[in-house]
Amino acid sequence: MDPAIAALFRVFLYALIVAIVLRAILSWFPLDPRTPYYQFLIRVTEPLLEPVRRVLPRLGMIDLSPMVVLLLLFLMVNVVERLASG
Repeated sequence: MDPAIAALFRVFLYALIVAIVLRAILSWFPLDPRTPYYQFLIRVTEPLLEPVRRVLPRLGMIDLSPMVVLLLLFLMVNVVERLASG
């Protein structure tokens, strides 16, 4: 894999990781979900989180979908780095 493409893909994956972590942290605070920043986070992360939510049962108030998606994204970063290095 071309190193420039791998670097671009890695930046994209890390941006998704940051967005999911931010959304998870912000979910602990009472915020207005209509704010533009929060709406942006929802639009970016929901396509990744919703399919996992449909498969994974909720554990009371705990939503495990961000952890599952983060695990998959870190796995993808690892695969991209391995493809770029060899």
